[in-house]
Amino acid sequence: MRRRRHKMNKSDSIKELATALNKAQAEMSGAKKKATNPFFKSKYSDMNAVVDAIRIPFCDNGLSYSQFPIFNDKCVGVETILMHESGEWISSILMLPMVKQDPQAAGSAITYARRYSLQSIAGIPSEDDDGNQASKPAKKSTIDIAAVANECGWTLQQVCESFEPPAKSIKDIQDLDACAAFLRSNKI
Repeated sequence: MRRRRHKMNKSDSIKELATALNKAQAEMSGAKKKATNPFFKSKYSDMNAVVDAIRIPFCDNGLSYSQFPIFNDKCVGVETILMHESGEWISSILMLPMVKQDPQAAGSAITYARRYSLQSIAGIPSEDDDGNQASKPAKKSTIDIAAVANECGWTLQQVCESFEPPAKSIKDIQDLDACAAFLRSNKI
């Protein structure tokens, strides 16, 4: 499968936008991690936290944004446009593959794309409120998630995509017991 590279698009000049974004970023803090991922037993920044982090600094500096869903082959995504009151703008597209082709999977992928695209274009991180937790060794478990997934009709990719935010691989799953219980109660 050939992957398309999407470059950033922009107005002819972004001088005023860049100045305003610089000022807004000096006022913004990271997006607060308020939402909880039940499988990883961790917190993450949801869309509301990202919007809360940028709302006032954007408004105070003449910045706004719009996001538009995009559908292409077996991918969904979003185009995020960052605008300045001068008329200057930049935009970027983020596309994500969909394993399951249904409205719920599309909605979840679009929400994920919206959150990460907005965080990226605004230049804000998630607050690292669990840095100490990340340095602790992971709890060992004897559960074979691949076997449980297979037994329950799930592919490993579907298991990873069931997390919010999605796991990169099953090796990233910290609470294998909770994951196995979820899979067993949601057999496909």
